[in-house]
Amino acid sequence: MAGEPLGTRAFLALALFKGSVMNRRLFTLASTALATFTFSTLTHAATELRVMVHSSFALPKPLLAQFEAQNGIKLAIIKGGDAGEMLNKLILTRAKPVADVVYGIDNTLQAKALAAGVIEPALPQTAGSTDAQLGDALAAVDYGFVTLNYDKAAVAKTGTPLPKTLSDLTQPAYKGWLVVPNAATSSPGYAFLLATIAGMGEEKAFAWWAQMRANGIKVVKGWSEAYYTEFSLNKGSHPLVVSYATSPAAEVFYAKTKLTESPTASLNLAGGVFRQVEGVALIKGTANKAAGLKFVDFMRSGPVQQALQTEMWMYPAVPKTALVPVMRHAVEPPAFESLAPQIIADQGPKWVARWTQVVLK
Repeated sequence: MAGEPLGTRAFLALALFKGSVMNRRLFTLASTALATFTFSTLTHAATELRVMVHSSFALPKPLLAQFEAQNGIKLAIIKGGDAGEMLNKLILTRAKPVADVVYGIDNTLQAKALAAGVIEPALPQTAGSTDAQLGDALAAVDYGFVTLNYDKAAVAKTGTPLPKTLSDLTQPAYKGWLVVPNAATSSPGYAFLLATIAGMGEEKAFAWWAQMRANGIKVVKGWSEAYYTEFSLNKGSHPLVVSYATSPAAEVFYAKTKLTESPTASLNLAGGVFRQVEGVALIKGTANKAAGLKFVDFMRSGPVQQALQTEMWMYPAVPKTALVPVMRHAVEPPAFESLAPQIIADQGPKWVARWTQVVLK
């Protein structure tokens, strides 16, 4: 929900972290202009590889330029918006593809991508072998956890202990504590909804959401508004927010003064954690398959797996990749919820419609 952007994404927002790029995947169908950037001064003889990415994609320009120089490839990076929006663009242009490779389709979207026939159904075995698999069509590049974050100082000021379960949040002591992004318009909002359904079952999950509505849950359009405007860390009034497990590390990384500990932490409650896995795939029918596979391997290479940690605030999917020091503040949840991609594809729209009725209508 790879995602804003799953998600992130995952992952923290350009508007939030003073230049950070973790604004994870808004699930909107609105069309936006494709912004294309090239990172090369290669000759016209170089092979052009069109790479569609979601809006949170970011890697150091020297790293991209090195890939171009070493492979005789000129990259055309096409930003397609949020991951869901990006996939919709690929579906609409499948008769005349606008890209050769796509990065950012995640485990909430992979079944839809395959059903629509926009990506090649299988990559060579050499493109696989990761610890966060997405199946044969996508090589996993990174992963992240959508979870609750809390403002340490704000919680301490209330004198109320942290909730130990999602059910605790329905109690009067936690009235108005939580702000969430809209599940219909936000990747992390959607991922959090999926976590509650996977963790509690559909009926109990929607009963919980109804109780949360009665207990003052705040719903906003996207993750940026939830975190940057409504979260108490940023002068909002809600000490709990749906965000990412990497958010505390990003707080330390972008702090104006050096911090030894993050002002926030993750609250990984059962039924409230969802793992988003993002991958890279070949567009079906691409004429640049050889160049595309080189890009697949590039995205799983050591330098990229290192860089994405503080560029996109995701965990590296390739096994044995060392974490950068600041990621010690991004503790991985000990457990998370999951749903089969096909179940998400089949049931997701119905769940979002029901969530909208229960929480907003």
